[in-house]
Amino acid sequence: MAVFNLTPSDPSMFILMGIPGLEAAHLWISILFSMFYIIGLMGNFMILFVVGKEQTLHKPMYLLLCMLAVTDIGMSTSAMPKALCIFWFNLKGITVGGCLTQTFFLHTVYTMHSAVLVTMAFDRYVAICNPLRYATILTNTCIANLGLVGLIRAVLFILPMPLLLSRLPFCANRIIAHTYCDHMAVAKTSCGDITVNRMYGLVIVFLVIGLDLALIVLSYGLIIRAVLRISSKKAHQKALNTCTAHICVMLISYTSVLFTTLTHRFGQGIALHVHIILANLYFIVPPMLNPIIYGLKNKELRDKMGKYTCRI
Repeated sequence: MAVFNLTPSDPSMFILMGIPGLEAAHLWISILFSMFYIIGLMGNFMILFVVGKEQTLHKPMYLLLCMLAVTDIGMSTSAMPKALCIFWFNLKGITVGGCLTQTFFLHTVYTMHSAVLVTMAFDRYVAICNPLRYATILTNTCIANLGLVGLIRAVLFILPMPLLLSRLPFCANRIIAHTYCDHMAVAKTSCGDITVNRMYGLVIVFLVIGLDLALIVLSYGLIIRAVLRISSKKAHQKALNTCTAHICVMLISYTSVLFTTLTHRFGQGIALHVHIILANLYFIVPPMLNPIIYGLKNKELRDKMGKYTCRI
């Protein structure tokens, strides 16, 4: 069903093809994607609502959970509505400005998401390695300031991406084989030299993912060293149990984004539809699973969420 009479050569538009090769399955794929998207929204909004309503949850750890929930909502909402419009209504056209805006928000929200994960690792480090000073080191104001620093970093690092894309000459056939305007997917439609875009993309990968992962590994290295100094096995288990949820969330987030980023540049042998499906799942699976993981692992949060769920 063609809703707009767009031609691939329209100079004001890009054409997002969805998942090439699986057009016949778009409707069935959309059902899965929309279910994941809705579950993720409900879970993350529930966390924001419960933490906002309960004064006893106005603590640094829950403030970090709210920041994670906001970035999860931003990640899925930056990509999914347009993808579902393609699947359901064949609305494949997107303006150049809209495409560059989506590129900016997609990558900014992910960079902010990574910063939140680093802050959560620091939170776990202080809680285990310096518990007596936890309340004085990690105040709500401190967490808010760290969140602001993460946001500023994300904007400064990602802002050059749409600016670099805007300087490129684009081919007459402006077809993007994707469901959203990923930086490299847009760059590959250009008729010009995209070496700078490739290099900047890799620099961001190393500066954001590489640096953040290094800080997280450092935090957990110090945590493990502190735990090994404890003689009690019960204390070992209790200390490590406080990190389980964060480790699960971190593994889900970084594994998927590293796969997506590296296959875009080096995965020529991977089928295009496989890459696109996995890239989309990255934007909806972690936001769906994160509230479930923290809801199951955190008893205080689980009890409060259960109270409001029973009322509803």
